[in-house]
Amino acid sequence: MTCRCGAAGPAAPCRPISQYVLKVHSRCDLSCDHCYVYQGADQTWQTRPIRMAASTVRAAADRIAEHARAHALPVVHVVLHGGEPLLLGPAGLREVLAELRAALTPGVVLDLRMQTNGVLLDEELCRLLVAYDVKVGVSLDGDRAANDRHRVFAHGGSSHSRARRALALLRRPEFRSSYAGILCTVDVRNDPDEVYSALLAEAPPRIDLLLPHATWDRPPWRPPGVATPYADWLGRIHQRWVDDGRPVPIRLFDALTPGQAGGGTEAVGLAPADLLVVETDGSWEQVDSLKVAFHGAPDTGLDVFSHPVDDAARHPGVAIRQVGLAGLCAECRACPVVSRCGGGLYPHRWRTGTGFDNPSVYCADLLALIATVDSRPRPDRAVAPEPGSGAAPAGAAGQPPRGPGIPAPRAAESAESAKDRPVSSATDRLVTEIAGGHGDSWALGVLAQTQLSITRALLATWRDTTGDS
Repeated sequence: MTCRCGAAGPAAPCRPISQYVLKVHSRCDLSCDHCYVYQGADQTWQTRPIRMAASTVRAAADRIAEHARAHALPVVHVVLHGGEPLLLGPAGLREVLAELRAALTPGVVLDLRMQTNGVLLDEELCRLLVAYDVKVGVSLDGDRAANDRHRVFAHGGSSHSRARRALALLRRPEFRSSYAGILCTVDVRNDPDEVYSALLAEAPPRIDLLLPHATWDRPPWRPPGVATPYADWLGRIHQRWVDDGRPVPIRLFDALTPGQAGGGTEAVGLAPADLLVVETDGSWEQVDSLKVAFHGAPDTGLDVFSHPVDDAARHPGVAIRQVGLAGLCAECRACPVVSRCGGGLYPHRWRTGTGFDNPSVYCADLLALIATVDSRPRPDRAVAPEPGSGAAPAGAAGQPPRGPGIPAPRAAESAESAKDRPVSSATDRLVTEIAGGHGDSWALGVLAQTQLSITRALLATWRDTTGDS
């Protein structure tokens, strides 16, 4: 859908934006050495307000609501970020959440989320987050040794137990609805099996595995003589995950799976950019991970007080990420897997002299990881018959046709066997996707197919009852 705002601003059309990151606090209670905000090339955080003022929150909310109405957006996603958003405290956080709900919910579904290190999360805050229906992602890099390699306090102390305490709170039945998942930054010096086991032990609805932010100017650490260490490391986790029956969605692996509608995520795939950042001073920024490229890289020169969302969406740095294949370098456009990796995360392409007109600094790793994902296809994708072939999926002889990914009815099982059965069925995955917020393309496909099956059954019953043809 292109912009419908007419001649306002430059004549170039813009795509509507439905995802926003609000930097509600610009400081943090941890001192992570892999943080793009404080350790990146861009250091504008030093000159910005420590926290977002109430007037700035109100202006941002009004701009988002204005844009949603103009483009008839049914859903808007807002992520509270930092720094560390919990530094607002309960009262400050309540003010922000109330303002956003008041400005947006009359005309649009508001999906509110927050990313936190979990250090300050307590029962009072959990009750507040549940009351305002906020989904919470917690940053955790794995077991204690892995997590404390980077995620430590300024005095060097461990944050691991505090993060795990936060996750334990979110697992409680009364707070589980706010548990969105875990964000883990990859470090190939950590043991991938230990990291995977530690993440899985927290029973997350979803896991995000992020490549550490890097550019061609500041490349990621690689062990000598290893061509694709990040693909190798992630491949180990992928093998464990597949062997375990894919017990939890892992966004990177799901996004790289063939046939994913929408082209993946911000990090991979060709889907148009659909995100803007609001800094604590009200400045509109492009994707904030651009801070790893150079000082001022995310800036647009625009702000929520004087400029609508459409103006920010027309910024060249945003527009180039909305044109898909045409926005990539020649080498990427000629690559056979470009539709899968999409050139990788935009900031990871930066190189002085050629700008972002390069493949990702992780190009070789992404290529190898895609090969790994393809070598272990999903069972439902591997056995699905060609449309119209009439063939039943393997193991489904004699069963009626089902929607994609819906398992066959189970025979009666004992309590003991039910206890041992892995929670890895498509039904479990579907429930997890829906419970975690807005589901992925697979979940939407299952729901659509199920609804179609129900409709057909109702029509058949009506025909049999009335005799109509």
